[in-house]
Amino acid sequence: MSYSTPMRTEEKRSERFTLWFREVGKKDVELVGGKNASLGEMYNALAHLGVKVPNGFAITTSAYRYFLSQGGIEKRLGQILRTLKKDFSNLDQIANAARRLILAHPFPKDLCEAIGEAYGALNGKSHKKQEGALLDVAVRSSANAEDLDKASFAGQLETFLHIRGGEEVIKATHRCFASNFTPRAIDYRERLGYDHLNALVGVGVQKMVRSDKGSSGVAFTIDTNTGFLDVVIVNAGFGLGELNVGGKVNLDEYIVSKTLLKEGYRAVIETSLVRKERKMIYSSWQRDPTTIAPVSSEEQWKPVLTEDEVLEIARAAIAIEDHYKKPMDIEWARDGISGEMFIVQARPVTGIKKQEMKIVEYAIDTKKKLTKLLEGVSVGDKIVHGKVRIIENFKDISTFKEGEVLVTRMTVPSWEPAMRKAAAIITDEGGRKCHAAIVAGEAGIPCVVGTLRATKILKEGQLVTIDCSRGDAGFIYKGIAAFRRERISLKQFSKPKLHLMLFVNRPSGVFAKHAIPNDGVGLARTEFIITETLRNIHPMAWLKYPKLPRLVKKAIDECSASYRDKRQYFVDRLAQSWGKIAATFYPKPVIVRFSDFKSNEYADLIGGKEFEPRQESNPMMGLRGAARYLHPSYLPAFELECAAVKKAREVFGFKNIIPMIPFCRTPEEGKRVLKLMEQCGLKRGTNGLRVYVMIEIPSNVFLADQFAELFDGFSIGSNDLTQLVYGVDRDSGELAHMVNEDHEGVRRAIKHVIDVAHAKGIKVGICGQAPSYLMDFTRFLVESGIDSITLDSSSLGLYQKTAESISNFEKKS
Repeated sequence: MSYSTPMRTEEKRSERFTLWFREVGKKDVELVGGKNASLGEMYNALAHLGVKVPNGFAITTSAYRYFLSQGGIEKRLGQILRTLKKDFSNLDQIANAARRLILAHPFPKDLCEAIGEAYGALNGKSHKKQEGALLDVAVRSSANAEDLDKASFAGQLETFLHIRGGEEVIKATHRCFASNFTPRAIDYRERLGYDHLNALVGVGVQKMVRSDKGSSGVAFTIDTNTGFLDVVIVNAGFGLGELNVGGKVNLDEYIVSKTLLKEGYRAVIETSLVRKERKMIYSSWQRDPTTIAPVSSEEQWKPVLTEDEVLEIARAAIAIEDHYKKPMDIEWARDGISGEMFIVQARPVTGIKKQEMKIVEYAIDTKKKLTKLLEGVSVGDKIVHGKVRIIENFKDISTFKEGEVLVTRMTVPSWEPAMRKAAAIITDEGGRKCHAAIVAGEAGIPCVVGTLRATKILKEGQLVTIDCSRGDAGFIYKGIAAFRRERISLKQFSKPKLHLMLFVNRPSGVFAKHAIPNDGVGLARTEFIITETLRNIHPMAWLKYPKLPRLVKKAIDECSASYRDKRQYFVDRLAQSWGKIAATFYPKPVIVRFSDFKSNEYADLIGGKEFEPRQESNPMMGLRGAARYLHPSYLPAFELECAAVKKAREVFGFKNIIPMIPFCRTPEEGKRVLKLMEQCGLKRGTNGLRVYVMIEIPSNVFLADQFAELFDGFSIGSNDLTQLVYGVDRDSGELAHMVNEDHEGVRRAIKHVIDVAHAKGIKVGICGQAPSYLMDFTRFLVESGIDSITLDSSSLGLYQKTAESISNFEKKS
């Protein structure tokens, strides 16, 4: 191969120093590197679907090989790399020596000319300013070993933004070549068995998107923590992407349902806003073309993206995933001048949690008092104990001992050998894409990032428990907290004929439940969403915000700073929470019960004393359920709950949501609630709307035939039904032992309800705890022909055993 003259377009592609994106595709990884191959593929194949990729060109791996052939560079690199010690103790010295060697050798003239010629052509095609102005470009490393299915090599090599002029592009390319030998890149290749000198580097030179005046971030077409496929997760921050896609700052997060978006719905099922304090922007001086700037106080809590922009990114992400036929990790940038949205990188997602037939389930013991110290973004699904080791800088990393908990502001690549010895990792800063999260995910180490205060709150040598078992949020508890670890095999799971449904109390962590064998959700309790997502604030407080005491208003402001209309915040968050649950199980039914606190529990909510002046003698049988919804003191809040159901079903598209009325004492009361729902746009039968009622009061049993005329299904609340049949307060320690659901009176009531429901042609299920623990009662339910049983899945072992028992009962009945 001859490199003596600049390569021209008529020469073979494999011999050229530069290739335009229009000339390359996904099969050209060895020629231009993974990043460039993907950009070319999208540039050529997805433009017609609205996926915009900024124009540019690739500096080929042939150019890299040609450069290394100059002056014996490649041979000397091999000599340096062979001196790497087995314990990696001299990794930094080796990496520095390799990079110094590369940077000490200038590019040959013909390579400089080829790069300058391509930049000049891109400048002429893309730049719209006055003649002679220079185009801003991003210069990004693109290795042949990156963006692979099993190893992303993400973040290993350098990227340079806001580069202007041919000479500066050449300098940045030179530095990209040298970055093939960063400590992290060397460490990564050593562990995966890649030959260092066969790991080739191309470079992408691409028109800059002015996200310095806009925003940037990443999108995943899978929930990487759980393997749930039917969502796009979008992370977003202000400014250039180097901070945001590298996980160096906390980012807003948006979750979109793929299925419902494809069906034409605006299914943004979660919006999580964080304080954005820093962003990367253009610098005014060429030596350092970018700089870190503060985000203005008025923008810190402002959503980075509008709903339209979130949906635009999600549609592009789905198109990319459909094209590649695998889950993708995508970088995007929004131009703050033109308003256009661009895709600037796409690679297969690596380190996905696979749903295997044998799993290890972790669960913290919540029965014992826990002292929560910190909360952040969870990576992984394990729980571990460990002793805190706070590392401030690199000089201390060599003293880190295996099994300690690494606590730091932010990890860096040179720390990786020590990080892999950690029992867990905790950081002040960072998000899903930060260095700590990527390394921990690959190594299977539990990690909590973005805690903001870990290095300030935790103490050297302190014993802590790290809990990453509960979905998106990770928790750090004081001391050694008890937890359960159980190996579960779903291979022999015996699925009953009747419908096996799940309790789902909270939207956080719900994606992890998608792989459990089930027929949908038998009960999702709104009151748990109010305590978690809506920060334990009384529903009426969102309506009466201007007139509230200062401390109550402060609590509302802390979680809804971006909303002027606090009522709309309540509706949006409640709808999104229900939507997230519904998305997990779509199109299976998800039965959502309207809020069912008792009056004393409402009073204990933030702002509750303002709206619960009465002190009921027996709140268990007081103003709750249907009676509360119709009462003037709560009716406006129930209308907000209805608005949330309407949004989740009609805007997001989750027609599988079935609202349910609890504690409905009489058919007349049921009629009034249904009429009120109709006035709120929820007419039974319209758009497939079904409405269920709880069977938990003796009057529900005696008048089951009349309730069956009004509602589409029954759900037996066996806990309340038992106490009301026998007049026993379930909260009374002195009386609780006297009766349970398996007593004859409760059995007769349930059998009557099942018979009436079936005679009327409607379904009936049960959503109490008893079927998981009282097997004689469970046998009775099966023999009575109940349509569904809702079980607690917090223990998969118990869930599986109960399912097996139900299957055995079915065979014998």
